[in-house]
Amino acid sequence: MSAASRTDPVATRLAGWIAPVVDAAGYDLEELVVTPAGRRSVVRVVVDRDTGITLDDIAEVSRAVSAALDANDGDLGRAPYVLEVTSPGVDRPLTEPRHWRRNAGRLVSVDVGPAKDVEQVTARVLAVDDTGVTLAVEAKGKPGARKRPPTTRQVPWSELGAGRVQVEFGRPEPEPDAEADEQPDLADDDDGGGQ
Repeated sequence: MSAASRTDPVATRLAGWIAPVVDAAGYDLEELVVTPAGRRSVVRVVVDRDTGITLDDIAEVSRAVSAALDANDGDLGRAPYVLEVTSPGVDRPLTEPRHWRRNAGRLVSVDVGPAKDVEQVTARVLAVDDTGVTLAVEAKGKPGARKRPPTTRQVPWSELGAGRVQVEFGRPEPEPDAEADEQPDLADDDDGGGQ
C-alpha cells in the first residue's frame, strides 16, 4: 500500500478490514485512499495480481470489499461513501519487485546506478529475480542516427529507482513473412494476356 494511505487514520482503519479480504481473494492491495467528496467519501481500492485483473475480478473484489465495509458500518459512523475498486494504471510507478515482475517485456524509464552516479535509462525489462532486474538498455543517440542494439544490464535492487512504463503504440515485432509481402504479385501484372 502507498505511504500516503498509511498516514491517513481513516484509510489505516479501513485497510485493517479490507486488506485481509483482498488477500483472501488472491489479490494484492496496492493502494487505499479515502477522499472526502461533499457529504460522502470516496473509498478507492487499487488491487493487482501476477496474472492481471479482469472486469470480473474487479466485480468479485468489489463485492467482497463492500461486504467487509457493510459488516463494519457502525465503525464508519454510517457515513455515506462511494466504493471504487480498480487496477493500477500504466502510469503507476514500479516500486516493488512484484511490480517489475508483472511488467516483464515492457519498455520502462528508470533511474539506475549507485547514489552518486545515477543515470536515467530507457530499457526493456528482460527478467526479474531476488537480486534485481535485468534490463535491455537502449543506446542513447542523436535523432535520425542509426539505432544501435540495446545492451543487457543487471541492476541490483539497491541501485534501481522507481520505474515508469512507457506506452508503446507500435511495438516492433519481427514478421516472418515480411520478405514475401515485398514481392510483387505477378498475377496483378498479367492483365489476362498471354506471352
